[in-house]
Formats: sequence, structure tokens, C-alpha cells
Amino acid sequence: QVQLVESGGGLVQAGGSLRLSCAASGSIFRINAMYWYRQAPGKQRELVAVITGDGSTDYADSVKGRFTISRDNAENTVYLQMNGLKPEDTAVYYCKANLHVKEWRNPRDYWGQGTQVTVSS
Repeated sequence: QVQLVESGGGLVQAGGSLRLSCAASGSIFRINAMYWYRQAPGKQRELVAVITGDGSTDYADSVKGRFTISRDNAENTVYLQMNGLKPEDTAVYYCKANLHVKEWRNPRDYWGQGTQVTVSS
């Protein structure tokens, strides 16, 4: 079994910072890309940032220059450093990992349970 557990969400004032973490555990052979998504009330889930297995990153235009995604491969953990937070960043943030549980098995996506981020104006 594979589990992804997010932490680090909370309530912060506009302009503040938060750091989200997502740790993957269980039967894992190799993790490929890791992602952060978010979903605001009444809106579709959207991709925020991605980091590939070799460390390449990409971001949604709305967070470029403010958010930084990183990973610790030894700990199977992905982070999202969020600076300059705005009220429109308020959402439930989810991590996703594309990983192999066995070398010979095709990779699949696993999701965390989400962590709430609320930015007050």
C-alpha cells in the first residue's frame, strides 16, 4: 500500500508564507513526477506545480515567482514553499505522485488527502 500525507496548511494573512510537505510511504520502487494541485470552493482542481524525477519544475502562471516546488528523494517527500500569498490562493492543496510500486509494473498516480490553506485579506 502507498500513502501520501500532506501537512503544513493553515491560516495566514495576505503576503505571508506557508510551506507544505507531502510524504509518500509504503511499497515504493521509484517515484517519477510529483505534483501539487489545488481546489477552491466551487472550482475545478487545478495544477499548481510539478517536479520531475530529474528535478525539472513547472508552475501555473498564477503562482510563478511566488511558489517553489522541491523534493527530497531520500525521504520520498515533495515540498511547496508559498510566499506572497494572496486570498485567491485559498484552497485545499493536494499532492500527487506518479510512481512504480514494482520495477516491472507500470507507474500510476497516487493522491494525498489534501490540506487546507486559507489566506485572509
